[in-house]
Amino acid sequence: MPRRPDIAFIPTPQNAIETLLETLQVNRSDVIYDLGCGDGQVLITAALKYGARGVGIDIDPARIEAAQMKAEQAGVSDRLTFREQDLFESRFEDASIVVLYLLPHLNLRLRPALLEQLRPGTRIASIDFDMGDWQPEKVIKLEIEEETTLYFWTVPAAIAR
Repeated sequence: MPRRPDIAFIPTPQNAIETLLETLQVNRSDVIYDLGCGDGQVLITAALKYGARGVGIDIDPARIEAAQMKAEQAGVSDRLTFREQDLFESRFEDASIVVLYLLPHLNLRLRPALLEQLRPGTRIASIDFDMGDWQPEKVIKLEIEEETTLYFWTVPAAIAR
């Protein structure tokens, strides 16, 4: 039996998605992985606005089905793939960008896999939660319906373990 989701789905406000993608300087050559993709809106926006390709991973089959349907309706399903998987067992080494909207303990649990799998220079963004003692390069606080904080890192060339 599949594992239950670690967190409930909370949609990211659209203006937070726009700011996130602008700050990441998304372009047509990017491959974005959204780990815990929910309804796929981050990837759909990136494909529509910037022509980026993407992979959404979520453990909840209902979320994957909704994301695929939304991508088809938006006309970007040829640029996006959605996988029903446990993100802690997933591979994402071909990403140029990774987006997270998880909880602090999940970010920390995922951090070793990010640093192991991702190439130096890969951009990482997290919505609302940091990565413990790994200091972000940039933090943006947005006042939308409720406060949203965006955190940004770049995978370094050498990792001190």
